[in-house]
Amino acid sequence: MKHCSGQPAGPEPRTFYGIGASGGIVVGRALVLMRRTRRAGWYHLPPEQIDREVDRFRTAVDQAEAELKEFRSQLAEDLADSLSIIDSHILMVRDRMILDRTVEIIRTKQINAEWALARALGRIKKKFDRIDDPYLKDRYNDIKYVADRVFGLLSGREMTPLSGIDEPVIIVAHEFSPEDTMGMRSENVLGFVCESGGVTSHTAIVARSLGIPAVLGLEHITRECVTGDRIILDGFSGRVYLHPTPDQQKQYLEYERQHRDFSQELAFYIHLGSETLDGHRVRLAANIEMPDELDTVLRYGAEGIGLFRTEFDYFHREQVPDEEMLYATYRDLVTTLAPHPVTIRTLDTGGDKFSGHLCTSGVRLGQERNPALGLRSIRLSLREPSLFKVQLSALLRASAHGRLRILMPMISSLCELRRVKDIFAQVMEELKRNRLPFNPRVEVGIMVEVPSAVIMADTLAAEVDFFSIGTNDLIQYSLAIDRGNEYVAHMYEPLHPAVLRMIRQTVEAAHSRGIEVSLCGEMAGDVVTVPVLLGLGVDELSMRPSALPFVKRILRHSCSKQLRELGNRVLQCGDGGEVRNFLTSYLPKYYPEEFGQ
Repeated sequence: MKHCSGQPAGPEPRTFYGIGASGGIVVGRALVLMRRTRRAGWYHLPPEQIDREVDRFRTAVDQAEAELKEFRSQLAEDLADSLSIIDSHILMVRDRMILDRTVEIIRTKQINAEWALARALGRIKKKFDRIDDPYLKDRYNDIKYVADRVFGLLSGREMTPLSGIDEPVIIVAHEFSPEDTMGMRSENVLGFVCESGGVTSHTAIVARSLGIPAVLGLEHITRECVTGDRIILDGFSGRVYLHPTPDQQKQYLEYERQHRDFSQELAFYIHLGSETLDGHRVRLAANIEMPDELDTVLRYGAEGIGLFRTEFDYFHREQVPDEEMLYATYRDLVTTLAPHPVTIRTLDTGGDKFSGHLCTSGVRLGQERNPALGLRSIRLSLREPSLFKVQLSALLRASAHGRLRILMPMISSLCELRRVKDIFAQVMEELKRNRLPFNPRVEVGIMVEVPSAVIMADTLAAEVDFFSIGTNDLIQYSLAIDRGNEYVAHMYEPLHPAVLRMIRQTVEAAHSRGIEVSLCGEMAGDVVTVPVLLGLGVDELSMRPSALPFVKRILRHSCSKQLRELGNRVLQCGDGGEVRNFLTSYLPKYYPEEFGQ
């Protein structure tokens, strides 16, 4: 096609779709970091060189640890909320999975340290590849970052530094470690694009903490983009526009301005009460997986933690954590958030999230034909009572330091719940005998995430202090949809009337027994579904911390009568599409500033 100006056509505009890991919109030039692949060939060592090779490896480990500690000391004043991520990396340098396994391979296979480290890392990766849970899967990246640092010291570095950037750029690379991201504290770093990683990675957590817009999971972007290319990064939608048209640039610069103004307005809501126009209060809490996210929780004005997942402490090490280690983690959470409540879920593992060293009863869970319906969550805890008792003892001891709520996952029957309560009683008696303090009236709740728990909700409510609806699994089990299956994932519909009716039924059963209902699935942080959930009578919504200000704004622009009418109206719809069509017309009418066109 010829151009009237006679000028050659520029590069074709292209759009890439990744994962919006840290919100924000920026327009600028790309700086593509190409890091040379570190390669080390295999070579056999004669017996007399084995000890020297082990020493060479240990020296690299010592140096990697020293570098991390030095980097940590540089951040102590201005990035304190991310120090625990570096602390975890310092511990991982000497983790048995890396250190001991590499030394063992050097000695038994009589090979060089680089190759031994690569084999040790490969073994770890195989374990993580069997996991579907995105948060746990992303923890492999932390291990890889640490191993990669050691590998670089063994084989030589070729890395482009992130310091010294003297003009505004959007950085594009295959991957960044959390330490790399912390090094982006410059006005000239507008945002970054990464080929690897996900929303729950520590790199993403640090980016959100620093307020750096980021898009992750854009495979092969470093092949398509070169330094100097103009790009638009949309950290909300996960879109990256390469060679955008002038109209696109103008449009997104306006979006950027609007977002900046809206963010300033949302900041006003952080410290306001979470209540409707007519004074009805709804607690807004945060979901977190790691203690290093506590500062973010406080920054966004959460009224406690609605869900703390405990799986990471069990999965990232080869040995089961002892009671003192767990107690220290839970105690720190409770004391930091006091007087707000902290809800800690007991071990929710098994099936696709199974770590084999947890099981002592001889069952081989990795071979289950249908792990989602197998020995997982509370079922595994009841099969392994010694493991369960250690965690319960740590939790109960932590209850002496603030308002702790203990949450049991995947309860499906009254019989199951009573078995749990019997073990609770045994642990309490043991703590009394050992004269260890705990709160004997600690709140105990269950997750309502299987249809049988919904149907039996009135009976189960008489046995516990609160309910927490886990919509992610409830939707999956109720609609018989595996959202990880590409052939049926499109049928996964949070606003399906069957799901909404189960939420209403659970709320009514709980309220009839005088207990509260929290909701902690992804629906809680979806601004489209929030008015519906409020209309169904949920008492607490727990979500990712960054979603809290917008949800609070919606709550404070609502009134109880309007929300109840909305809840009743959506229950009359025949399918999820009808619900969404109704909300498309309803939301702009009642929330014009939030959903207006």
